[in-house]
Amino acid sequence: MDVAQDVVAVNETFYEALNRRDIAAMDVLWSRRQAVACIHPGWQALRTREEIMASWEAIMSNPQQPRIVAGGAEASVLDDVAIVICREFVAGASLLATNVFAREEGRWRIVHHHSGPVAMVET
Repeated sequence: MDVAQDVVAVNETFYEALNRRDIAAMDVLWSRRQAVACIHPGWQALRTREEIMASWEAIMSNPQQPRIVAGGAEASVLDDVAIVICREFVAGASLLATNVFAREEGRWRIVHHHSGPVAMVET
């Protein structure tokens, strides 16, 4: 598996943890050494690991939270940083997400997640 495919696989693990509502798995995925940030659709930017993990716990514990289907992930790798851009589909809404990963002790960890709405364009 090449490095870009490895990063895409970790990105898929992120969405699997989210959909399983597995806060422990989500916690493992986020960096503990780098500066982190997270921007959920319609939210203000979260800039500490504590705020970010509290936000995921709130999202995952919400029984009304719909499943998130991610697809079309593409990774760009720049040494020990990787950027993944993918689609998210949430309750019929189309979102675009950017997930940034940093390599820590040989593993890819999330340092930034940003998801927001995108207009559907007919072709």
